[in-house]
Amino acid sequence: MRFHYLILVIFSLIPQIYSFSVYKKSERQVAESEAVLDPNGDLSIKWRIDYVSHKIRFEVSLSEKGPAINWFAVGFSDRGDIKNADLCLAWTDYHGNDHFEDMHSDEEGKLLLDIKQNCDNFHVNAKRRCLTFDRDFDTCDDEDYTIEDGTVHVIWARGTDRLFTSKGLCLSCTSQHDHGFIRVRLLTPPSMPPQKAEELAIVNKNVEVPGTDTTYWCKVVKLPDYVSEEVHHIIQFQSSITRGNEGLVHHMEVFYCDADPQQDIPLYEGNCFASDRPEKTKLCSKVKAAWAMGAPPFVYPKEAGLPLGGRGANKYVMLEVHYNNPELKDDWVDSSGITLHLTANRRQYDAAIMELGLEYTDKMAIPGRQPAFPLTAHCIPQCTGVGLPKEGIVVFGSQLHTHLTGIAVWTRHFRRGIELPVLNRDLHYSTHFQEIRILHRPVQVLPVSKKRGEGDYLMTTCLFNTLDKENATIGGHAITDEMCVNYIHYYPASELEVCKSAISNVALESYFKFEKRWDNMPISYKAPPRANYLSIRPWTALRVNSLDLLYDKSTISMQCNKSDGNRFQGDWEGIYIPRIKLPLKSEPRHCPKEYL
Repeated sequence: MRFHYLILVIFSLIPQIYSFSVYKKSERQVAESEAVLDPNGDLSIKWRIDYVSHKIRFEVSLSEKGPAINWFAVGFSDRGDIKNADLCLAWTDYHGNDHFEDMHSDEEGKLLLDIKQNCDNFHVNAKRRCLTFDRDFDTCDDEDYTIEDGTVHVIWARGTDRLFTSKGLCLSCTSQHDHGFIRVRLLTPPSMPPQKAEELAIVNKNVEVPGTDTTYWCKVVKLPDYVSEEVHHIIQFQSSITRGNEGLVHHMEVFYCDADPQQDIPLYEGNCFASDRPEKTKLCSKVKAAWAMGAPPFVYPKEAGLPLGGRGANKYVMLEVHYNNPELKDDWVDSSGITLHLTANRRQYDAAIMELGLEYTDKMAIPGRQPAFPLTAHCIPQCTGVGLPKEGIVVFGSQLHTHLTGIAVWTRHFRRGIELPVLNRDLHYSTHFQEIRILHRPVQVLPVSKKRGEGDYLMTTCLFNTLDKENATIGGHAITDEMCVNYIHYYPASELEVCKSAISNVALESYFKFEKRWDNMPISYKAPPRANYLSIRPWTALRVNSLDLLYDKSTISMQCNKSDGNRFQGDWEGIYIPRIKLPLKSEPRHCPKEYL
């Protein structure tokens, strides 16, 4: 399958690291999850992952209220398009005979039969109205999609057409109600047993969801007295979805209101982007829990929990729910939210969240008209050396974050210049699908010591697509600006809360002087970087390449910050990017036996 120029760009920028296995071969490790395919909830999909055989068993179910169909296709594509996609098709011909085929769609959305058939063990249960089949993570077939950890765009299409052949079946010709896609993380880790704890449901109550395509709904909640009086540990959280609304609720987050403990936050409930939203509610910005469609419960390691409440903390949190309503229905009523599992019997370690990535600054920018422009951020050994405890930290979760133009994010891990397995990676990232993901394996990050030498080094790269923009997209807080962040969840809590970088002031000043003197751009030395970036136009290939080279080779400025916002002592300006001595080797692909 022609999985496009963009993926070639992505794979040219990072080592070819395939999905790693964290399970012993003798163990039968499986994980299960489910999601709703269509907004009305007529179609649902469940999957069971076997990490030993590297296979997934899918089950697609049609509800009793769902319409009768003569053919159904489900599969995968890079960004949810039904063109140039990989599909498994079940169809009934006009004689009443059933057929099951591995297909791919062309640039017009018409189906063609794969030479090698890799949709295995098809079975239809007419009584239960469901279809099951198996699929390898990686079939090693160029006509198939490779399922990796991270966001996967699962596409589907259906029809009532009477067929004599599947060749040429046009998926893009179906109505908008008869095809679609969802974003899910298919390769979820095996679930851990739930822990006994107090349940705190932070949910909406009978929200009349607007009849618009996308709504972000915010609700500020005051924590109960028992949480405000004593620090509790969050040891698990999970979604609570109103029955029948599984296709409506896209993702949710719970934010802590980072304000003075005695400050009251207005109990606002309404559209997050409404003009009358109180300014104080924007202090509710520190993520405590995040869920996205298909995500299983997030269970903390038995050694740690995330602190919430206590007399030294503010008493308010805010729930944010993203409603996805492509059919513009105006009769949705929703009471969904997130349930936190809390315990006053605090565990051995406080968990914490650390920010890796780029500073929230206009010192970084992405040129316009770019399919995949990279920005790379550095958490350098000097910062991990002064900020982490001597025994290091254990990273067990990660939430990747960009704004609207981000398309891929990954964090690489180095020790003494030698690359270790990737910490987290999503090559099909979407800002519309953000969740805190449990890592398949815990990652230990170490500080400096006499035996080990320098501290560990973490490098976070984001790719951005700005093909629809003429001007540069600037780094910053606004949704139209950009970010590149990995919020890592770890224990034990340390002083280090922010480990971010940007280009150094001297390097950026030199760049703007060059653009003014030699490229005749209307640069002003008194203007902020945002204004100067926006004055550079058009973004020719030469200008794009020079900016990319500037970011890659220049010295950097570091934010090596404590939780109180102050930097660790030292000069964090004009630091050289660490040198990589030995990149990680590619892991072999897990091909089916017939391909070896």
